[in-house]
Amino acid sequence: MSTIPLVSTTQPRRDIPNRTGGSSAWWRSPVAAPLAALLLASIVLVPMGGDRWIADRIFAAEGAHWTLRGSFVLTRVLHGGGKALSTLAWLGVLAMTLRATIDARWKPLRRPLLVLLLSVAVSTLLVSSLKHLTRMDCPWDAAIYGGSHPYFTLLQARPAGIKPSGCFPAGQASAGYAWVALYFFFASVRPAWRRIGLAIGIGAGAILGIAQQLRGAHYLSHDLWTLAICWFVALAIHRLSVRRTVHPGMQAANDGDRSS
Repeated sequence: MSTIPLVSTTQPRRDIPNRTGGSSAWWRSPVAAPLAALLLASIVLVPMGGDRWIADRIFAAEGAHWTLRGSFVLTRVLHGGGKALSTLAWLGVLAMTLRATIDARWKPLRRPLLVLLLSVAVSTLLVSSLKHLTRMDCPWDAAIYGGSHPYFTLLQARPAGIKPSGCFPAGQASAGYAWVALYFFFASVRPAWRRIGLAIGIGAGAILGIAQQLRGAHYLSHDLWTLAICWFVALAIHRLSVRRTVHPGMQAANDGDRSS
């Protein structure tokens, strides 16, 4: 039985950023570039009104009412089904991780699978926790969209006496965006597929996120921040894992380079 071809442990790791040359350009950085994009998009969406501009047009297109809020496709198929599919995928990764623990042929996959498993779990749990801490409203809560609460943005203090909601960041979209961790999984086991893994995560999150926006459950910025959280969680766990598995001699050489 054939196994998945892996990156040779005797060759330079492609998933470890190059410390020299043109690869250090900021726009290729997995930290700086996403942070810059997040900051720019957040400025456009929140203080400049992009969130409300998009929500206005969705609301108007649905006849000044969240007509699709109870849509079978959006609620049962995408909302419920999307979360269930993500859970099944996670359980599938768990099963593969257990096999990699007991089957010597799968042993090279154990660390990448564990990292993927942990990244998806931490991302979704963190987003869920933040929803309860921020207590932000959904579009359908705002009076301008048929709700009972005054409209306010992420940058404004919550009006006193308003019942807390839990709409930021976007929990449903995290069921898809958490799988951007596939980028780092494939970077470890088959680097040529890493962008496919990234596309799967972004595509799944976007589908679930747009469905919720059509229902009036989220603004676009809610989904943007969910994607950012999932990306940085996956990146942090991947980097920590890589540091623990780098050959001691290589780590000592890197430490010497940094101190010189």
